[in-house]
Amino acid sequence: MQEGTLDEDKASYDHIELTVSEISIDSAYKRVLSNSAGAVSVFVGTTRDHFEGKKVAKLEYEAYEPMAIKELRQICKDVRKKLEVTKVCIMHRLGVVPVGEPSVMIAVSSVHRKESLEAVQIIINTLKETVPIWKKEIYENGIGEWKENKECKWARK
Repeated sequence: MQEGTLDEDKASYDHIELTVSEISIDSAYKRVLSNSAGAVSVFVGTTRDHFEGKKVAKLEYEAYEPMAIKELRQICKDVRKKLEVTKVCIMHRLGVVPVGEPSVMIAVSSVHRKESLEAVQIIINTLKETVPIWKKEIYENGIGEWKENKECKWARK
């Protein structure tokens, strides 16, 4: 599922995408380019090959898509209230993500680098905390384990 929204009042653009296809840094970068922006910051979260001494073969992601899109839209709105950013792109893979491939990508453009760098950090931290996307690690031996995101607000009790 992908979605782009244009806010004519602010001349801002947010691109939100949940997809089973590979996501590319080039695509995210191009979605946030703007002649008025002097900075583009990008975060790429990739599938690593290990976790707590176990060899990871791949990850599998699931999401409650309507709520995930709603939360991602809200993250964009909230970051715009705090910082002057031009364009925002948030892409997250669903389904199987092999080792070495991107699971999540965030790109933000702004007039100056400080805002885009800060926005990227706020977005990834808030995404981990609030967006209903779940991860299952599949190990080399074929056994899978759902991972609780220690940052998510519903896990903190």
